[in-house]
Amino acid sequence: MEQYVYNRYAAYLKEHYGQKVYKLPVHIDVSCPNRKNGKYGCTYCGEKGAGLEQKSDAFCVEGQLKKNMDYIAKRYKAKKFIAYFQSFTNTYLPVKDFKENMEQAVQENIVEIAVSTRPDCIRKEYLEVLKDISEKNKIEITIELGLQTANYHSLEKVNRGHTLVEYIEAAMLVKQYDFHLCTHIMLNLPWDDRTDVVESAKMVSVMRSDFIKLHSLYIEKGTVMAEQYQNHLFEICSVEEYKERVKLFLEYLSPDIAVQRILSRVPEEDSIFSNWGQSWWKIRDEIEAEMIAENRYQSKKFHYLGGSGVKEFF
Repeated sequence: MEQYVYNRYAAYLKEHYGQKVYKLPVHIDVSCPNRKNGKYGCTYCGEKGAGLEQKSDAFCVEGQLKKNMDYIAKRYKAKKFIAYFQSFTNTYLPVKDFKENMEQAVQENIVEIAVSTRPDCIRKEYLEVLKDISEKNKIEITIELGLQTANYHSLEKVNRGHTLVEYIEAAMLVKQYDFHLCTHIMLNLPWDDRTDVVESAKMVSVMRSDFIKLHSLYIEKGTVMAEQYQNHLFEICSVEEYKERVKLFLEYLSPDIAVQRILSRVPEEDSIFSNWGQSWWKIRDEIEAEMIAENRYQSKKFHYLGGSGVKEFF
């Protein structure tokens, strides 16, 4: 029997929905507040935002979903899907337009809508739209927030445009609506160390994130960070250090959080540095094998909440 050292998202989906569920990336015409008025946005962000893995964005939302559903259904005999609004900031548009896009995602076999956005771009008006869609169509909602790190100094260095407090406020608001919350974390930003890794794990656990998506920093061509990297203004940690950071993060992570991924996946032609020149799945498999060998697992060190400092009196 295969041994798991962390709560896998795929297993969660199969248990939650009763069968395998596939994510379908959707692109809408949005940018983000960090890129307007001539600003370049986050230093690592390229022209496609987070949408490098997208299959097609040449159609409207309804058309994209139908095209991708047909493709995945034929290839994998899939029957249930998640409409994943992935690229850039999908709440950075008028509420009317947001509602129209979300309503197009209501299709047969779509069981969930996942909306990726920024912590400083969440307002009740948008969540009310999703609540109405969810209640009328029996569709679940996930909000994905890009925190990246609990180190607010690093957030400033990558020109993130928000601090830690915006994430806290946004996460609290999402949970008020009983939506699922997914948080994105980069574990190897050049200015972070293992203390920041632990603090990030604690932060997403305390904020009751339902899912976590871990990213290994890659350097996309044409970005500010690419120029900085080529000018040797920072160094990226070794792959061995990254693997240790993943293991440490998972040890401090709540056992209730499902892990969607533990490192990035990006086409080689789009980057000048990605996963130390190795396949993402190879590094993933090594992390999992090492955790088993070292008796390390998700939540092993999850004992810092609930007044842990006075536990000896109870």
